[in-house]
Amino acid sequence: MKRRTFISLLGGAAASASTFVLSTAGRAQAPTPVIGFLHSASLEPNAKRLTGFKRGLQSAGYREGQNIAIEYRWAGGQNVKLPEFANELVKKPVSIIVTLSSTPAARAAKAATSMIPIFFLIAEDPVELGLVASLNHPGGNATGISSQNGELVAKRLGLLRELLPEAPAIAVLLNPLNSSAKRAKDLLQQAANGLGVQLNVLEASTDAEIETVYATLKPGSPLLIGTDPSLFARRASLIVLSAKHGIPTMYDNRESADAGGLISYGQNTESSWEQAGIYVGRILKGAKPAELPVMQPTKFEYVINLKTARVLGIDVPAAMQARADEVIE
Repeated sequence: MKRRTFISLLGGAAASASTFVLSTAGRAQAPTPVIGFLHSASLEPNAKRLTGFKRGLQSAGYREGQNIAIEYRWAGGQNVKLPEFANELVKKPVSIIVTLSSTPAARAAKAATSMIPIFFLIAEDPVELGLVASLNHPGGNATGISSQNGELVAKRLGLLRELLPEAPAIAVLLNPLNSSAKRAKDLLQQAANGLGVQLNVLEASTDAEIETVYATLKPGSPLLIGTDPSLFARRASLIVLSAKHGIPTMYDNRESADAGGLISYGQNTESSWEQAGIYVGRILKGAKPAELPVMQPTKFEYVINLKTARVLGIDVPAAMQARADEVIE
């Protein structure tokens, strides 16, 4: 090979290698989107739901540790930490803040930023909470999923009334530290008035307070557990207390009925978290929250645990069993 040709070939190879290195470096330096995950409770009771969220992200083309990172902030039931955590995520900064099944977290995120996209999954009306301008046209930096809890509350009260028609009143346990507690009371009272049911609202936020509340209930008195992240995290102890005091209890999640609770009615939360992951993927790809309508859950479940009913001495009507999505024998 002639010397001039050899040198020319070397120069071309060097140029190609240089182009390859620059191209590879450019790809390596592309920023990885970061999701800021903010929640009132802790990981353990929400682990299965979180798996659903990640499954939704994967459907949208995102895998944690590969092309997406997630910064977790779990408040462990201490809502006072949420504003601080929200500000931490804003300062990092993150590409989006996700708050699932935690209205206090959604409100803390909204207070912390008007620029970073926010995705929420709540039981209340986001318009009334000031999270969006309207359901069809959110108009700001937030959108998400809202189950419109008013209708669900009425359904739960109605099922308890149907199960125990002779009960003089239905008790409801709420967490007064939840920023939506007052709104929940109003919705419950409206539903109770519509059903002609006397409502006994009880409030507790600690284990000791919850045990005190149970001690005031008479065996056989129906109880509805309010929608709240910290109460969901305590579902195991609530089930034990209901069994100990002989209290027929309605829950808002099927996990409680699966674990021994008497009856539950509500959205399939794992499915809703998966739906959230898919929607968050759209935002990461450039969709604007202001233009994405607030969705409603697509799957609801009504579960009866007949084993628990027998222990409590309750005969569940055949008509109720026939309407249930699942009857646990």
